[in-house]
Amino acid sequence: MEISLAGRTAVVTGGSKGIGFAVASRFAADGADVAIVARSRDTLDQAVEAIRKGAKGKVVGVQGDVGKADDVKRAYDETMSALGKIDIVVNNAGTSRAAPFEDLTDDILHNDLEQKLFAAVRMIRLVWPQMKERKWGRIINVLNIGAKAPRGASAPTSISRAAGMALTKLLSREGGPHNILVNAMLVGFIEADQHVQTAKRLNIPLDDYVKSRAKDIPLGRIGRAEEFANLACFLVSDAGGYITGTAINVDGGSSPVV
Repeated sequence: MEISLAGRTAVVTGGSKGIGFAVASRFAADGADVAIVARSRDTLDQAVEAIRKGAKGKVVGVQGDVGKADDVKRAYDETMSALGKIDIVVNNAGTSRAAPFEDLTDDILHNDLEQKLFAAVRMIRLVWPQMKERKWGRIINVLNIGAKAPRGASAPTSISRAAGMALTKLLSREGGPHNILVNAMLVGFIEADQHVQTAKRLNIPLDDYVKSRAKDIPLGRIGRAEEFANLACFLVSDAGGYITGTAINVDGGSSPVV
């Protein structure tokens, strides 16, 4: 199936590494103009340069922390100034902090909700009017499989992701009459920079850490960021035009919940 995003404009938060980078790269290669949002200027500039090598459209980088309301507004304004419109939003920024409930402080929960839930709410609030006016919009909220089936000791991430899944369904209901499709993609164990950091924190080789985690995955391996990006590209294209309000596991079969 050939997919074209020519004429579309996308914003990908957390777009300088891992899943976000893969999604932005795929969108750009398929013809979309793309803005990536990330906190680190150096990493952002490197990502923009790399994406441009395979891009058919414009690629711009916007520095900002989407956990801060002012930065979300600035990212929106800079994207609009550079690209003129926003058709597609992928809310990807945020970490997957997990710890026992007894360790969950108000500050930890608040910070996670700011990064994952309120960041998405604020960005969507800004793009919603223009999507309604054009009768076309695509929104993907990147969550994780804990949104459906939280493990023990998975706070705060499972809490904020579950809220993101509810937000996705609500928006799909309101956006449907305006051809605004809203879906969630739930990450299992997919290659990402956070796994590199976890291996370092545990003081074990990355390959050993990955192999230990892969044993619990029915497919027997971790996922590639490009595989995640392939599904994201389908969902935001016209080929995925009858899919909305879903929460799709991208996890190699790991989740006990469909």
